[in-house]
Amino acid sequence: MGRPLFYEIVEKPATSCIIGICSAIWFYIQKKNIGYSHVGLSYENAVEGHHWRIITSAFSHISVIHLVFNMSALWSLGVVEQLGHIGLGMAYYLHYTLVLVVLSGALVLGMYHILIQRFKLEYFRRVTAVGYSCVVFGWMTILSVKQPSSKLDLFGFLSLPISFAPFESLIFTSIIVPQASFLGHLSGIVVGYAIAWGLIHGMNNFWAISMLGWIVLFSVVSLKRSGAYDFDFIEIESVMDPSLPSVRFPGTGRTLQMSALPVEGVEIV
Repeated sequence: MGRPLFYEIVEKPATSCIIGICSAIWFYIQKKNIGYSHVGLSYENAVEGHHWRIITSAFSHISVIHLVFNMSALWSLGVVEQLGHIGLGMAYYLHYTLVLVVLSGALVLGMYHILIQRFKLEYFRRVTAVGYSCVVFGWMTILSVKQPSSKLDLFGFLSLPISFAPFESLIFTSIIVPQASFLGHLSGIVVGYAIAWGLIHGMNNFWAISMLGWIVLFSVVSLKRSGAYDFDFIEIESVMDPSLPSVRFPGTGRTLQMSALPVEGVEIV
């Protein structure tokens, strides 16, 4: 007989919270009859300034089957929280979940940009991605490198060797669910390997909180500028450099502007 669910929730608090958040968002989406176009991420929307969709698309699911598959896989991958003895653990899990959400979304947009601009594949301009799959595939990949003896359990009865799970799942979902985002899943795998091999490293509480703060700020600014949501207490205006966004708080007289620092060897496309 398996352990009571309560004890597993206590051992996987971060995973349990994320599953609860995604489930609550799914319930809200169903209740309000919200569709892909409202929360999903597409190249066309990103070009229009809807950068906040990188976040909303990751935590939103429209189909209950999609939600159940992702959350079932995530629950199994929550074992990362219990592997503090090999350098993982809950803090590592939270830090790099944040990285996976942002970088996998950015990488998907980068792939779309190349396919559209370089190969003239206009189909990808309006392809809309939604779901937590990028992060799930990222953690599959990280665990396959860090703990290759682990198993990935799906739906409580299907078990896959974690060492093959990322690419097995990539092929499986592409065949069974043709509308699944191959590039989205692939981006999670790529970012996952970058983290597992140490190409992306150094995350700690300070950098995680700083990153979260910038994410919130950019999301609020993009929501305001794109007209998706009107924050009455914030006004966006150009100060000094019209190419850089600034945030003004009426009544205080204070203005916050993004600053551009020259960085050698880096091009912003």
